Amino acid sequence: MSIEYAPLEVLLKQRSQMLAIIAYVFFILLAIFPILTISTYIMIYTQYIRILYLAYVAWIFMLDRNISSRGGRQFDWVKQWSWWKYMADYFPMELVKLPNCRLDRKRNYLFCCFPHGMMATGAFTTLLTESRGFSKKFPDHRAHMHSLRVNFFIPFLRELLLAIGAVSSSAESLNHILSQPEGGNITALIVGGAKEAFYSEPGYYRIVLKNRKGFVKIALKNGAPLVPVISFGEPDVIPHWHFKQGSIFLKLQTLVKRKFGFFPLVPECILPNRRAINIVVGEPIDVTKVERPTQEQIDELHQKFIEKLTQMFESQKKKYLKNYEAIHLEVI
Repeated sequence: MSIEYAPLEVLLKQRSQMLAIIAYVFFILLAIFPILTISTYIMIYTQYIRILYLAYVAWIFMLDRNISSRGGRQFDWVKQWSWWKYMADYFPMELVKLPNCRLDRKRNYLFCCFPHGMMATGAFTTLLTESRGFSKKFPDHRAHMHSLRVNFFIPFLRELLLAIGAVSSSAESLNHILSQPEGGNITALIVGGAKEAFYSEPGYYRIVLKNRKGFVKIALKNGAPLVPVISFGEPDVIPHWHFKQGSIFLKLQTLVKRKFGFFPLVPECILPNRRAINIVVGEPIDVTKVERPTQEQIDELHQKFIEKLTQMFESQKKKYLKNYEAIHLEVI
């Protein structure tokens, strides 16, 4: 028997992918801890740097606090970092644009992404960065994605999020982007949000949508077509612990969600599983602009969106899921 060694090139590529995903998890899930540590050190043990840091924090809260609700500020060179490509290769990821997904360069579009999973890794990586050639697939549009407003008050982390096109998930932010008269904007929203992340479980596609209608109202007011986006494989990437009803951990999660708008989930594994994530972008649902949409109009478009999303899931799942016959989209 002979031992076969992997080529050095393959080993280096795998190590680069692992380092990229570790950095991602570190920045998205754990960034607040080192930032607090660094901030404390600067305030206590430095003199001149402390003055600069205080000026930076003052600028955030006094002059730059609303940037995330006004379209943000993104830089193409940051979107093109190799970091994102190694991240996408780790799983791997693929951005799939269906043949019937045709966008008008003069219109703005609301990409409605499901499921959230624990960190919305697939949508974040492929829609906000050039890791999978977003600008080649959608050459006439600029991408944004909505995140919790609190993220844009965390020093340093906010600059990275803004640079790749992240903006606040507020109604003000959505309206600002979708109302731009020149068109050419895509803004992606993880509709299910933190609640959907809480319900995430490997092998299940459980989405929070039944009573989420705010995005439909905003689409109607701006005449912005709704585009269904499904990340096949997202729930399998990072499973998290589901604590028992009545446990102190569940009560703590609920308290944080009530106060800050997100669930502090505990992952079952340190590194995400290497599972393929295929982000499929479907056919836009045309929306006629209605300045004051009625509840009936909102309900009608909402139901139509659920039907189109479900049809898309059923038609595409056989390409990306094992045991697809037993897997269905569960709308809660």
